[in-house]
Amino acid sequence: MVKLTAEQEEAIAARTAGLVNEERLAWWMDTQDLPGQGEPVSSRFISGGASNEIFEIRRGEFRAVLRRPPRVVPKGRNETMLREFRVLEALNGTDVPHPEAFAACGDDEVMGSSFYLMSLVDGWSPMNMDGWPAPFDTDLEARYGLGIQLVDGIARLSRVDWRQQGLEGFGKPDGFHDRQVDRWLAHLNAVKFRELPGLDVAADWLRSHKPSHWQPGIIHGDYQFANVMFSHGAPARLAAMVDWEMSTVGDPLLDLGWVMNGWSDPGEDRTKGYVDSTGLPSRAEVLDHYATVSGRSVDEIDYYVILARFKLAIVLEAGYARVVSGEADNPSMAAYEHVVLDTMRSAAELASTTTLGR
Repeated sequence: MVKLTAEQEEAIAARTAGLVNEERLAWWMDTQDLPGQGEPVSSRFISGGASNEIFEIRRGEFRAVLRRPPRVVPKGRNETMLREFRVLEALNGTDVPHPEAFAACGDDEVMGSSFYLMSLVDGWSPMNMDGWPAPFDTDLEARYGLGIQLVDGIARLSRVDWRQQGLEGFGKPDGFHDRQVDRWLAHLNAVKFRELPGLDVAADWLRSHKPSHWQPGIIHGDYQFANVMFSHGAPARLAAMVDWEMSTVGDPLLDLGWVMNGWSDPGEDRTKGYVDSTGLPSRAEVLDHYATVSGRSVDEIDYYVILARFKLAIVLEAGYARVVSGEADNPSMAAYEHVVLDTMRSAAELASTTTLGR
């Protein structure tokens, strides 16, 4: 596990103090007929910061995870929280690894924001570790399986019948690619305070290279090692896909583009980034596994990588804009200053060099 300094622990304690009103939570849980009625509720901070705060909840023998926005709730975040719960509930009973959805609350009077309860997953997250845990720290064959399992999750997700699972109206798949550039440019213009080199190059290329044939499905929206959990021990097994705040119904290949955005091949520098990717599958192996499991063509993957970089840069810029304006209560988003510029620049570079559509 990552060891926090005393200063970091104090900062977290100050940031999260009072975010879970245990008495109010107990009352609300009773209204939802959840287990443990009559027992006191206790809470423990797990992780969070930029857009969510996550707590373990205990009530008698019942254990769950509570997910809620930060103290300063960003505009639209309450609604997004309830959307997260809706997609998790829709995935109950499918073969997609995810936390089981228990109950959600959209009444701000209970705890100051929307929130929901989901199952506590027995596993580990790469974001909460100081390097890969055993045996993945030394066994590269076992670590290879982590990469396959990562992409297997979105391949399975792409096969879910979203209409049958009650997600009609959850997104707007019709015209999905037609509106991507304009949608994200509008998102950027709402917070814009500086120029992003490469923005126009990437936007123009995306407008002229939209896929002509694609099949709608559920999109996680922010799929990467940071947003999954694995079961303990080898072989590698995906335990849950988490952090569904950007999910919708659209083109699932965008999730694959998100994964491939920072993927490196053997022989390249595989130690940069927040995980050491030494031993992970090659790009070709990842793409082949996704295509086999999902049944979808990956021939136009460059389009999805460019769109992923374009979108990611704008999403992170919105977070950094909150830091610049003094609206953010989490200083870690200040690190986005240069990440945004590098990400948009890389989108433009790939758009300028890819042979797709030529």
